[in-house]
Amino acid sequence: MPVKISDPADWVDRYGDALLRYACARVADRPLAEDLVQDTFLAAFRHRAQFDGKSSFGTWLVAILRRKIIDHYRKAGRSPDLDAETLAAVEDPFTSKGKWTFSSKKWRTGPADLAENAEFWRVLADCISTMPSHLAQSFQLRELGKVSVDDVVRLTGITAKHLAVRLHRSRLLLRECLERKWFRGERGGAT
Repeated sequence: MPVKISDPADWVDRYGDALLRYACARVADRPLAEDLVQDTFLAAFRHRAQFDGKSSFGTWLVAILRRKIIDHYRKAGRSPDLDAETLAAVEDPFTSKGKWTFSSKKWRTGPADLAENAEFWRVLADCISTMPSHLAQSFQLRELGKVSVDDVVRLTGITAKHLAVRLHRSRLLLRECLERKWFRGERGGAT
């Protein structure tokens, strides 16, 4: 059944769920993913006359969505909301010889058990949401989304060295937050 290019309601019914899954997997923020999908449908409607049929209509929509996601990360990368207080609150966790100044608490459960613990994932998501957005996005893309370094660099418009700095800072913030909210608390693994 050919897609009615002039009927956007058909687009939403037919492609909406797939586009939302695609966006959620890449931005890890459902409201933002919904906005990006909505922007995709709006752009497709505005430029529907440019669809030449050389690819499937769904492929054309995914290409538009992919550009919307890239634009989102580029914009966020250009104007990061670096919160100096947040970064300063994390004490230097290393000695002058590069060793940790403190050790993590012992875990009651192993990493495999934590991976299946829904409450842990909620705490992890909460910790990520408190990071400055440019650090959270870099961490989510690289560590949770398993996007290659080259692709993260391309998406965010930063250098590989700058990405390494962002990942280092995000890991420090995440460790501090998880220590406070999970491992030292009643819920988690501190013994």
